[in-house]
Amino acid sequence: MPIQWSDDLAAIDWDELSALYRAAPLGDKPAADLKLVFANSMFRAFAFEGERLVGAGRVLADGRDCAYLCDVAVLPSHHGRGLGRQIVERLVGLSRSHRKIILYCVAGTEGFYEAIGFRRMTTAMAIFEDQAAAAARGLITGP
Repeated sequence: MPIQWSDDLAAIDWDELSALYRAAPLGDKPAADLKLVFANSMFRAFAFEGERLVGAGRVLADGRDCAYLCDVAVLPSHHGRGLGRQIVERLVGLSRSHRKIILYCVAGTEGFYEAIGFRRMTTAMAIFEDQAAAAARGLITGP
């Protein structure tokens, strides 16, 4: 079945999107939080197979300087089909008017993004809600 694309927030079942992130696995993202962050994102891409949500992603952007691609997720049953790449390419295309497009990815997926054209930054810094957990996961250096 072909993939149908949408950016329509009214078409989203937020509980289904939350389940997608758990299955991906990208962690527990409550439905209400997802509704808020997707509504506050400039660009979004939802991939449907029939009525089933199989992939999603979004971009926070300021309209000119910086676009931040985040929350790209694909159901495990759809991995290896190029769907993640299509989501990223769709979002990058929407963000092309920005001077820089950045992303934060799951450790181990860097090669996937490098193949699409992203390059590692040497100056990225972060403050996490739980710094110790971020350090334990290898996301940041130091305590």
